[in-house]
Amino acid sequence: MRIVYMGTPDFAVPPLIRLKEEGHDISMVITQPDKPRDRGKKILPPPVKVQAESYGIQVCQPQSNKEILELISNLKIISPDIIIVAAYGRLLPVELLELPRLGCVNIHASLLPKYRGAAPIPHAILSSDTETGVTLMYMSEGMDEGDIIIKKPTPIGDKTAGQLFCELSVLGAELLIETLPSIIDGTADRIVQNRELATYAPKITKEDSRLDFRQTAEAIERRIRAMDPKPGAYTFIQGMQVKMFDAEIISHVSSGPPGFIQRVDKYGILVSAGEGDLLIKRIKAPGKQTMDVSEYIKGNKIEIGSVLS
Repeated sequence: MRIVYMGTPDFAVPPLIRLKEEGHDISMVITQPDKPRDRGKKILPPPVKVQAESYGIQVCQPQSNKEILELISNLKIISPDIIIVAAYGRLLPVELLELPRLGCVNIHASLLPKYRGAAPIPHAILSSDTETGVTLMYMSEGMDEGDIIIKKPTPIGDKTAGQLFCELSVLGAELLIETLPSIIDGTADRIVQNRELATYAPKITKEDSRLDFRQTAEAIERRIRAMDPKPGAYTFIQGMQVKMFDAEIISHVSSGPPGFIQRVDKYGILVSAGEGDLLIKRIKAPGKQTMDVSEYIKGNKIEIGSVLS
């Protein structure tokens, strides 16, 4: 069976690894173009490209859907039985969806039909859901609207978006390997999604990551976890933008006005919310690495009594 694999970020690496470990024939990997990353803006290849090249798999990086369409003639020569997609990062043209005889199967990081779209993990945390999971689905023209093959849940608890990202990536890889035989022999389920239950998870914006200390301590703590590690939930301390990580709810009753810094010590920054108090244990100032507050205050002063805005 010939497989074409499409994926881009770290999330898409474990499924590729598991397919290779199981001995599947991956004829081609399609991923996004190399892009500038991190502070140095160095041009770097996507993680999936790095993994594919380590296996000696042919890699294609179309710049647009027009270039994807131009690839179809080559894909027809390969004649893939199935295209497997994990966080590729672009809607696929119908001509590609119709090419493989077994269809295009997507690994999506939510329990569909909830959280269709680009950022299901942070939105699940922001919505105070108790669980999330992965869904295997047959792809259609609409965004994450295709028939569901299987879903597998996992509790959210106090996990960050980064922790869930890693967990769901591995969970999706294992679910793919477990389910692939039934997809191949035609016995896999095809469950039509209930449109009335569909919700959407658009890309996270800068405004989404800004902290509002008029909210409850619970809401602020969720937002900090939802933006960890990237883009990082931010606020302003004495006019300087600072990203905050690792928050602990200390009280459900406020000890001061929203954003009021009550204490700064080796344990963190104790700050009042609209309802409740939080201890912020890690921060990232401009041009610096993320660090414990205990380390930051060795060379920087945070005024007690100032207000986060």
